[in-house]
Amino acid sequence: MRIRSLGVIDDAVVELSPGFTAVTGETGAGKTMVVTSLGLLLGGRADPALVRIGAKAAVVEGRILVRPGSPAALRAEEAGAELEDGALLISRTVSAEGRSRAHLGGRSVPVGLLAELADDLVAVHGQTDQQGLLRPARQRQALDRYAGDAVAAPLEKYTASYRRLRAVAAELDTLTTRARERSQEADLLRFGLDEIAAVAPAPGEDTELAAEAERLGHAESLASAAQTAHAGLAGNPEDPEAVDAGTLVAGAHRALESVRSHDPALGTLAERIGELGILLADVAGELAGYADDLDADPRRLAAVEERRAALTQLTRKYGFAEGTVNSVLEWAEQGSVRLLELDGDDGRIAELTAERDGLRDGLSLLAQALTDAREEAATRFASAVTQELASLAMPHARVTIDVRQTEEPSGDSVEVGGRPVAYGPSGADEVELLLAPHPGAPPRPIAKGASGGELSRVMLAVEVVFAGSDPVPTYLFDEVDAGVGGKAAVEVGRRLAKLARSAQVVVVTHLPQVAAFADRQLLVEKTHDGSVTRSGVTVLEGEARVRELSRMLAGHEDSASARAHAEELLAAARADA
Repeated sequence: MRIRSLGVIDDAVVELSPGFTAVTGETGAGKTMVVTSLGLLLGGRADPALVRIGAKAAVVEGRILVRPGSPAALRAEEAGAELEDGALLISRTVSAEGRSRAHLGGRSVPVGLLAELADDLVAVHGQTDQQGLLRPARQRQALDRYAGDAVAAPLEKYTASYRRLRAVAAELDTLTTRARERSQEADLLRFGLDEIAAVAPAPGEDTELAAEAERLGHAESLASAAQTAHAGLAGNPEDPEAVDAGTLVAGAHRALESVRSHDPALGTLAERIGELGILLADVAGELAGYADDLDADPRRLAAVEERRAALTQLTRKYGFAEGTVNSVLEWAEQGSVRLLELDGDDGRIAELTAERDGLRDGLSLLAQALTDAREEAATRFASAVTQELASLAMPHARVTIDVRQTEEPSGDSVEVGGRPVAYGPSGADEVELLLAPHPGAPPRPIAKGASGGELSRVMLAVEVVFAGSDPVPTYLFDEVDAGVGGKAAVEVGRRLAKLARSAQVVVVTHLPQVAAFADRQLLVEKTHDGSVTRSGVTVLEGEARVRELSRMLAGHEDSASARAHAEELLAAARADA
């Protein structure tokens, strides 16, 4: 992280070890600004009072390694952020006026998105800032991972059955609550289909009838025209003197035929005129037949118009936008299919009801199996955490895990322990960590049953037991050593080192016994003007680390006995590792 103009820090860079990093320094040197900075990067509340006096804004920039495909990486990519070599770049700016801005992977994002990522990146445990395992939902998830296959196997089956039950219940609810609407829809479909069946339209019938009505409406003029054309082509029996086209063409053909032997060109023309005569005769014959077949009966015209009116009524009701008989027939086809669906709903309701009841019975068995497995794992877990607390200066504290269910006397429920209880996508259990800090004290939720310093130690014990089960890659402890000294402090350091074998651990501490177990120790110190600059955050190695541990032990670096003790602590920590 790079921190600028935040609290006493003017400009400093903090590089955290992959394992266990201890942050030390004099009181008021700015150690807690490391915690504050990380909190800002993870969507914490922006307090303008944190901005260094004289600065316009405080800026925190961080580079966090994330696993490809992890929830944090997927959520960041979904927001448009880019990962650079598996690292996510985050920045947070807080102005002196109180405005706050956030950037993720080169993109401006809402601060709330950083808070979403926090759940999968860092678990913070401090006097006033606790995340992760204090939430009951996270406690249940962690307990499930701790339990392993004993919970994973029934949970996988339960989840599949739960999803199917939700789908069945939703479909069943739709069918039953809309029964009246479906009945009305079915009645309207039946009425329409009956009305169409009574008329019995044929495909394209409206087009054919329109053409016939046009002919019948102009029968006299059509007949007169056909007769006149026939007379012009084939002659008029009532006027033998009139010359017709057929006679003229026949004469022309004979004239050319008589001389075609003298010139082949005229022979070709004679053949074409002969073809023309044949064509004229065919057309004249068809005109004669048309005139004879033309029906001028007004009763037929009335019947056609009546049929067209019936079809028009159907097309107005069921003809879609096209308004044709073919579209009416299409509506009838679709309506018949939909009516079959509606008529089959009663059988579908019975089928779904039976499936729902069967799924509920199966869920009850799976939920009971989940409860049994969680209770067994909770007993083992509580015992392990209680043992850890005994070595962390809390010898009389006792941790339990309450695995309980919410009764659901009516409505949707499953049977667990012979009684109806509410259920959800992860079973019927609510899981909560309880702490009794001393004999006679009632167990209470850990957030309420311990002081700030005790709470950090409780969470350390919990995280150590959960190590490897909780997917959060980084743990930050502030004041984990409050009220602890001597042998207990050594045990705190030892357990932090143990946790660091499976995750990154960052600890702000005053205790040399804790700092000695760190893989990397950072010293935060002020300059003479009271600020922390870039050079004010130093990685301590060798002699420099011995001097800082001596200061933490005796109050000054040059005490021979303190130096000897510091070297002894480092040697013991290395041997323990």
